[in-house]
This record gives sequence, C-alpha cells and structure tokens, in this order.
Amino acid sequence: MQPEAILETCLYADDLAAAESFYREVFGLERVTRSEGRHVFFRCGSGMLLIFNPAATSAAEPPSPIPRHGAAGPGHVCFRVAPQAFPDWYERFQARGVPIEAVHTWPGGARSLYVRDPAGNSVEIGEARMWGLS
Repeated sequence: MQPEAILETCLYADDLAAAESFYREVFGLERVTRSEGRHVFFRCGSGMLLIFNPAATSAAEPPSPIPRHGAAGPGHVCFRVAPQAFPDWYERFQARGVPIEAVHTWPGGARSLYVRDPAGNSVEIGEARMWGLS
C-alpha cells in the first residue's frame, strides 16, 4: 500500500507577510487561509503549500491536538511545471526581479530552475520527467 500523492508540504518563514506576497504575486497561488503570526496556506493544483512561522508552531501554546513542529534553516520545495511553460517561468522571475539562483538540466533533459523566497527557502520549478513522471 502507498499514498496516492503528497497532499501538503510545508515551509517555514518568520515574516509571513513577505512569504504571502511572494507566493501570491510570483507564483500566483491562491491563499486559502491565514492566521496572523502563525501560518498562511495556499492551494497549488491538487495540493497545498503551508507556510508556518516556526516560533509559533513549535510553541506549546495554545493547546492543540496537532503535534508541534518546526524547522531551522532553509527548506526546499519543487513546483511541477509543463516543459512548454519553463521559458515563461524564467521570464516571469526576471520580470519580477526575483534572482535566479541556478538553472539545471538533468540527465534525460529535464530542466529545473531555482530561486529563493524571502525566508531563504530554496524554491524550484521543475519538469516532472526528472523523476520519470509524466
């Protein structure tokens, strides 16, 4: 038995307003909910991107049935993009003044492009074929 897919993934950011602006304006993600000082959640295709304030989610208060969590240092997420859209993403980042950290071609020809979000997380856009997916 295996899970069907990743339902949600999570990154951490001290400045939730900057993170929200970045993911809404640069990636066009739809905000689903926001809890001031704690989190902002976005819809991305059939999944969710959760951005948490690490100090708030690792704190014991308020009591919650959900286990505490948090991370220190930059995380990583990769957004799946269609091969034909790859050049458009490159141009989108340039037009919005988002520095492109790296562009990489994997064995087999799949491409990835890396930027950083305001919290320093590594954000990749990549073609699914890098993992043999279609």
